[in-house]
Amino acid sequence: MLLSRTFLLACFALLQIPQWGIAHEGEHGHSHAPIAVKPDEMYEPTAMPDRIILTWDGDPRTSQAVTWRTSTAVNIGLAEIAVAEAGPGFPAKAEQIAAVSEALKTDLNTAHFHSVSFRDLTPGTRYAYRVGDGVNWSEWFHFSTAADKPEPFSFVYFGDAQNNLRSMWSRVIREAYRDAPKAAFLLHAGDLVNRANADAEWGEWFGAGAWLNAMTPSIAVPGNHEQSKTPDGKKRQLTSHWRPSFTLPQNGPKGLEESCYTLVYQNLRVIALNSNEMQKEQAVWLEEVLASNTSEWVVCTFHHPIFSTGKGRDNSSLRAAWKPILDKYKVDLVLQGHDHTYGRTGFNVPGVEVSEKEFSTFGADDKAATEPGDKEISVGTVNVPTGVQSVDPEHGTVYVVSVSGPKMYDNTRWPFMKRLAEDTQLYQVIHIDGDQLRFEARTAIGELYDAFELYKQGDGEINKMVEIEVEMPQNLRPKKD
Repeated sequence: MLLSRTFLLACFALLQIPQWGIAHEGEHGHSHAPIAVKPDEMYEPTAMPDRIILTWDGDPRTSQAVTWRTSTAVNIGLAEIAVAEAGPGFPAKAEQIAAVSEALKTDLNTAHFHSVSFRDLTPGTRYAYRVGDGVNWSEWFHFSTAADKPEPFSFVYFGDAQNNLRSMWSRVIREAYRDAPKAAFLLHAGDLVNRANADAEWGEWFGAGAWLNAMTPSIAVPGNHEQSKTPDGKKRQLTSHWRPSFTLPQNGPKGLEESCYTLVYQNLRVIALNSNEMQKEQAVWLEEVLASNTSEWVVCTFHHPIFSTGKGRDNSSLRAAWKPILDKYKVDLVLQGHDHTYGRTGFNVPGVEVSEKEFSTFGADDKAATEPGDKEISVGTVNVPTGVQSVDPEHGTVYVVSVSGPKMYDNTRWPFMKRLAEDTQLYQVIHIDGDQLRFEARTAIGELYDAFELYKQGDGEINKMVEIEVEMPQNLRPKKD
């Protein structure tokens, strides 16, 4: 009896020994390498809402828009909203609103995109909302409406994300959240993706922001990489992904709906321009908006820079069309992208014409500095400035070019730039408190890289600017011989 028991215990123990020689082997004794998940599998839409993002198409004090994606099995999208409460009873008080839905056929699939604009909200109030189809619901998210009187707030500005969004850009937007968790909104200055119609890249962009997009509203303008060729291949147009993905104001020039617009957040007017097309029409509209503006602060954002920081690039026609208007109305801050470097001016900048003597010969050659497809639009191409140097009197505008993604260029190194960077992923946090604005550029690991403050003066006077010293040296590549 004892022998039998010992034998059984020994057999049981053998069963517990890992079978290293045959572990995870197939029928033929061969181990299998990992299999990459295909984009059409990874970004396949389902009945469960994804790509949820807050934007505005109305007054931020009393409205909030939300957009999301589902499979085509969901024909009717729904959103529910209630004033947020500390306890779990608020869903019983939620109002249900039907969405506007549309189908979008992409290179990977066909999906339904849904949008709802919440109206008649109370200023300065936190709300809870969710989206779905009545059965398959997202989690409850929070957002807060803008106050009806100016209160201190912050927002985050990103230059081009564009490349390696899932692996390399996600860390930047998430680090920005660590620095500004209560940001009022996120501002994207174009080139959110690299290939305008690649659904997998849009999936990566939305995945990087994830739930943050669903709780902090976004303001976005299209870059040249949000432009795609028309079916005949002769022209470029705004990607078909743009308008289904975002619900934005339609108060700009006709033909530029949701890509050129303006809105007011408390004492800040944001003017978003589409620098890819119809620049002259936008110049007329821009002057009208600025002439009637009553907001204390004005920030303009668009993709192609007034003063390019990418070696061999210049947008002279854009500068000629828009800079005189920015000067005339003393716009406070211009936030741009496109050049995959960092550059920030003070008030003392050149006029429309820029001397060849000020154009650095350092950096990548023109071919390396040119984006595929840039030659098909009237801005962003290689076009070294010509003309007589004409430094404007101070108009009080600060111009910034930045990059948040991993793609990097050589910097033009304009001598009038106060701060420059290469090979540095950045995000910028802008704080506004009454008549004071503080700008902070931070690296992907949260280091303070650049900072300044602006203070409003009397009517018609330019701002007082205070440069803030930072300990971190400029990150620039060694000069080539």
